[in-house]
Amino acid sequence: MQRINKNVVLALLTLTSSVFLLFQLYYYKYYLSPKNGAVFSKVKGSQSGQDGIQWHVIKKFLGLVSSHNVPVYLIDPLVLGLIHKDFEQLSSSSDGMSPECKYFCVPRDFTTFALLDKTWKHEVSLLRAAEKMGFQWLKIQNKDPRLEGMDDLSGIEIPFHYIFKLAAHAIHLVVFYERSGNYVWHGPLRLKQNIDRKFVPFRKLHFGHYPGAYNKPEVLQLSIDDLKVQIPKNLSQFLEEMSHSRFLECRYREARAFFQLYPDDASLDAVEFRRKAKALLHLAALTLNNLGVRFWLSSGTCLGWYRQCSIIPYSKDVDLGVFIQDYRSDIIPAFQKAGLSLKHKFGKVKDSLELSFQGEDGVKLDIFFFYEDDDHIWNGGTQAKSGKKFKYLFPKFTLCWTEFVELKVHVPCETLQYVEANYGKDWKVPVKMWDWKSSPSNVQSNGMWPVDEWDDVIQVY
Repeated sequence: MQRINKNVVLALLTLTSSVFLLFQLYYYKYYLSPKNGAVFSKVKGSQSGQDGIQWHVIKKFLGLVSSHNVPVYLIDPLVLGLIHKDFEQLSSSSDGMSPECKYFCVPRDFTTFALLDKTWKHEVSLLRAAEKMGFQWLKIQNKDPRLEGMDDLSGIEIPFHYIFKLAAHAIHLVVFYERSGNYVWHGPLRLKQNIDRKFVPFRKLHFGHYPGAYNKPEVLQLSIDDLKVQIPKNLSQFLEEMSHSRFLECRYREARAFFQLYPDDASLDAVEFRRKAKALLHLAALTLNNLGVRFWLSSGTCLGWYRQCSIIPYSKDVDLGVFIQDYRSDIIPAFQKAGLSLKHKFGKVKDSLELSFQGEDGVKLDIFFFYEDDDHIWNGGTQAKSGKKFKYLFPKFTLCWTEFVELKVHVPCETLQYVEANYGKDWKVPVKMWDWKSSPSNVQSNGMWPVDEWDDVIQVY
């Protein structure tokens, strides 16, 4: 075996070190030099040069998007929380000048902004300009759920998130899309195999752990730390929305498989019922939303969404759930004002309350009120002719958003457990003959209403 010449090895190592040194000098000159804004003097009032880097990175990013007419707005919960505390002072200040960098210099790895997709048309030019300014960028995209349906499971991908990184700080740009339920939506941040997982601390990002749904935003401009920034107009509402924004897509693949086994009812009666049920659900949502009452799809309506992404035509009603703590005494008058007559009122606020309203041509709306015990949640039922009480037990659940019949509505996040509690392990099999007193898997007897309370707890109209 031929011996390796030590002088050759030494020369190669020296050459490699020289090339690496030249690369470092080049990178410093063109990306980290003061003219490119990545080596910063201390911002007034900040506690360290690192804090100043954050401010200057944000300034460069806002300059970048402004020069390309891209209207971003701030959605970073940490910064918005600080702004919310000083909102009156900031909004009343004529120029927003501050003796210190109070908001954008708070130590963190990234700052989050949002973009409405329809306001941005020139991605390539923006990304090229970002590179020239020294930014590294990353685009995360996935399938567009708005194009999915029973007839087409689209494979078209759209951008969900962008990351712009400069020096030691990153900008997370979340792309929001309008949906048919009159709301905006952002997708999850799912990294594909070829993406550098050390690019930023992805697990720390505030947005992208799951899809989210929000009301369409109204924004206003403020001067924050001497930077002109758009923020949500109603900060408290946005921060509240963020904490309950998780979104679940309808399961179109499973729905298609269901209809292959059980062909859909396309009769005129079924089509007409679905039309009426959709109109009734929209009216109920409008009424309860105007009252500020949280509700979710329950019973057969929830099953229809989860199993087949549509209203079950033989269910003959619309079912909603409401936590009893959200009950309001003006619910009945509000529905009556909306044109729905009260069909029955069973139970009372402290026990087994349920309301039923008469909709168009025999389609009724049932609202079940749910009560929380130590280890479960339940709603009640009442048999009018006998005074018998029933109880339906569910495992505890939280609420997520979904889109159903062109409406943004809540469903239980733990939908499978919710549906299985009510309909058992065979919930995928349609059952047209259903007895509310004995068919549900989670029903149990709950005694009798005292006869002297019947006039109050059993009201049929």
